[in-house]
Amino acid sequence: MNNLYVVKYGGTSVGSIEKIKGVAERLVKRKNEGDSLVVVVSAMGNTTNALVDMAKEVSPEPCHRDMDMLLSTGEQVSIALLSMAIKSLGHESVSYTGPQAGIVTDSSHTRARISQVDNAKISGALNDNKIVIIAGFQGVTEDGEITTLGRGGSDTTAVCLAASLECACEIYTDVDGVYAIDPRVFPEAKKLDTICYDEMLEMASLGAKVLETRAVELASKFKVPLTVALSTGEYPGTLIKERDSEMEKRVVTGLTIEEDCLMVSLNRIPFESKNITEIFARMAANNVFVDMISQTAPYNSFVNVSFSTYDSAKHQVKEIVQNLKSDYPTLDYLIDASVIKLSVVGIGMVSQSGVAADLFKLFSDNDIDFYQVTTSEISISYTIDATDRDKAVEVIAQHFEL
Repeated sequence: MNNLYVVKYGGTSVGSIEKIKGVAERLVKRKNEGDSLVVVVSAMGNTTNALVDMAKEVSPEPCHRDMDMLLSTGEQVSIALLSMAIKSLGHESVSYTGPQAGIVTDSSHTRARISQVDNAKISGALNDNKIVIIAGFQGVTEDGEITTLGRGGSDTTAVCLAASLECACEIYTDVDGVYAIDPRVFPEAKKLDTICYDEMLEMASLGAKVLETRAVELASKFKVPLTVALSTGEYPGTLIKERDSEMEKRVVTGLTIEEDCLMVSLNRIPFESKNITEIFARMAANNVFVDMISQTAPYNSFVNVSFSTYDSAKHQVKEIVQNLKSDYPTLDYLIDASVIKLSVVGIGMVSQSGVAADLFKLFSDNDIDFYQVTTSEISISYTIDATDRDKAVEVIAQHFEL
């Protein structure tokens, strides 16, 4: 179908009746200009958080199936109101829940993954010249159980539908695109007109909050052109697409900050592979996400290991490490919550050398200490003192013109 788009509006974009009416007006205008539209909508404003709070008042650990039943109602309110608003403007529309729209998932309640999309009903409504409105964040198992998709689920819904319908996807939110650096951290940051899937996926996984990694992953896998833009449509957004030669001329595309960071240093561990294995097995068994890892060469039959994780896991980590100390009496440790992870990203690093050298020099010239370094093909990450955040961001932004 020509001029077919999947467009997604987040919770802030439909956070009030006035905003819903504004979205309806923009959709009808586009429809009258010739676009065919499938609209994915999140729950209004803070509805999901309010539902979670209510559940916790009833039960400290609510059943995941019941949580899916509860949380899926938030989007139903949005789709019904938006459909009413469109019809009041004289255009035909139809609203579908995720299950009605043919979104089939696995059975992992509260964090389900989409396994297939049967878009027959959607295609039929489009052929009837209707604007199709679909609840994001939800689906149904093959056994008929309602599920929700977890964080970023509405973005994931939109991208999956666009892949199924073989069209572009537009994500409308409260920011006007993807910036080289979060403007809340660095107000002078430049907005990117384009960014490739690999860079966006790397930035999302390293702390950029614009899009969830699952949505970017799916867009990349199915080559869905993905635009992020301001919900009012006043400004051109950022197009996320396959890489091209022009992009590779840009050595560094963006910089991300992860402030929920904890650095754990374990010193004087007896040097045996099984000891290192045991340490990280215990972290995994307690669902502690481990990020950057560094290990020294053995000295006097001991090694030192450091790793980073989320600050929110501090109490679990402390308990695990204290238990480890009873197994390894020589062990001493430091748990440091005063660090952040800073990462630079750019596909230009694949073909151009010297980025690491430039960063080391910037840190040295500006008295910025770093504790850990990890690299991928298109990124370099450091842990540094949180007090050095603004200085580090400014000198890197100036050097790489971000």
